[in-house]
Amino acid sequence: METDLRLESSLWIGNKRYRAVLTGWHFNWTEVDKKNRNKKTISVPVAEVVGVEEGRVEILPHKSVEDSDKDFTVCYVKRSSSGGSYGLLWRLGRTQFSCPSRVLRDQWIKHLRTALKTHSPLRPHRLLVFINPFGGKRKGRQIYHSLVAPLFELAGISAHVTVTDRANQARDYLLKKDLTGFDGVVCVGGDGMFSEILHGLIGRTQQEAGLCENDPSVTLQPCPLHIGIIPAGSTDCVCYATVGVIDPVTSALHIIIGDSQPLDVCSVHHASALVRYSVSLLGYGFYGDVLAESEKHRWMGPLRYDYSGTMMYLSNRSYAGIVQYLPADPLLSSPRDKTRCLSGCSVCSRSTERLFPHSADSASMCSSHFSQLSCDSEDEWVSIKGQFRCVSLTCMSSSCPKSPLGLSPSAHLADGTGDLIVVWDTHPLGFLKFLYRHTNTQDQFDLPFVEVHRVKAFRFFLPSDKEEEGYEEIGSLSGTVDKEERVCSVETVSRTGSQQYLVDREVQREKPNEQKTASSFLCGLCCSKAPAVSVWNCDGEILPFTDILCRVHGQLVRLYARGIEDGAAMHDFSETEKSERSRILHK
Repeated sequence: METDLRLESSLWIGNKRYRAVLTGWHFNWTEVDKKNRNKKTISVPVAEVVGVEEGRVEILPHKSVEDSDKDFTVCYVKRSSSGGSYGLLWRLGRTQFSCPSRVLRDQWIKHLRTALKTHSPLRPHRLLVFINPFGGKRKGRQIYHSLVAPLFELAGISAHVTVTDRANQARDYLLKKDLTGFDGVVCVGGDGMFSEILHGLIGRTQQEAGLCENDPSVTLQPCPLHIGIIPAGSTDCVCYATVGVIDPVTSALHIIIGDSQPLDVCSVHHASALVRYSVSLLGYGFYGDVLAESEKHRWMGPLRYDYSGTMMYLSNRSYAGIVQYLPADPLLSSPRDKTRCLSGCSVCSRSTERLFPHSADSASMCSSHFSQLSCDSEDEWVSIKGQFRCVSLTCMSSSCPKSPLGLSPSAHLADGTGDLIVVWDTHPLGFLKFLYRHTNTQDQFDLPFVEVHRVKAFRFFLPSDKEEEGYEEIGSLSGTVDKEERVCSVETVSRTGSQQYLVDREVQREKPNEQKTASSFLCGLCCSKAPAVSVWNCDGEILPFTDILCRVHGQLVRLYARGIEDGAAMHDFSETEKSERSRILHK
């Protein structure tokens, strides 16, 4: 096929002649001087060509076309440094070629478009787009229509766009509506909107497969539709950890070329019922307290997290608990091995073969692998009991602009494990050192009161002498002190899984006055008695349960991403920028 697509001829960019060659996999053009000597070559992978248009075309900030029967424009991915971020910014590169004849121009356009179809089979053609108009700085609609939609149009992608006007609207759509013909789902918003899409797609997939989400030992079915994230929220942790930058154009280009990044998902269970899914942070203690406190100061915007973090640090709280975990194979990887999960990660690639073996009984193999979650294999579990500042689980590095390396710098996106971080009770300056190391390159795990374990599952519950006291405080937080009502609430969750729980959360949001009665849980710096229990922070949502069981499901969803690229990926494109500047100067 590569031989059939090969095309070579002389083309002009401005007043300079180039020798252009299409080999199927790459499109190269080399400047030729007056003595017919080659000077510099620019090479673009066909897989990263966004579109080929007739005439001289401008796309951003506004589309314009200068019709010419001998010109064509090639738009492609162009990389640049992102400054303080670890990833690379993607921009729309654009080069306008002139041909000696219209016949040759049509031949180039035909061959390039054929090469795109041949070598980019995973590119989406039809997308379902959800826009959260209230997230972040309320610019979701503007970001999509001014930056993303023109790129989708250039790439020939049709989009069905829905602007949401209530919580969980996107999730409900995915659970109930016909999704036939869509290649993927795109959310324009923050981590909250992504969580809606995640719950909707996973729930829909398990319903169609006839699987029970409430059973932690069940191997869930991977979702067939990809998820794309256009960052436009207050927090965009998932986007940052999977792309390396928070930039709508970069994310849109990843979607267009059909990048595919598998992602592990953690299911959180309580009382034999699924409560929620998590991909970034599941945290108890400090992280739960910060979220609960920040809910009282939503009027402050994103600043509320810094304020609440400071207040909770000064509160100097620790909590009793029992942590049990099922360790992952230490020979495969370790949270202390100093590696980073980057684009093309070898650990995640090997995990794909391990998680999805090519055999007829692969499903039974996976099921038996997680039979250890049952009580029959208690010897495999490791137990820790004590007083903790915080306990957290993350299925990714959870990096963000304020913490470039994240909660666990060596965590992997798609290896079927999570990193369990246990911070024992310690003096305030020690805990401050732990927190501060998240903002630089120092090892936050190299402290005597910190443990980190790579796990496949974990459990947390209160010591027997704290259970009744814990129930009373959690009941106060949720406004439900009646034990019978608590049991009824758990039974409701067990019947309908995470969908019913999310509906309950929506109802709670609509009753802000009632939630203010829960302030007794966070009793401030002047309280004479610290609370006995904390709450769980699950990807930015409060879980009103203390006892939980968590299992990591390997590569349950796929994103339109490729992981964080390092700077070495730029070397093929440095010459492209110089050529573009030269072309502009000679116009």
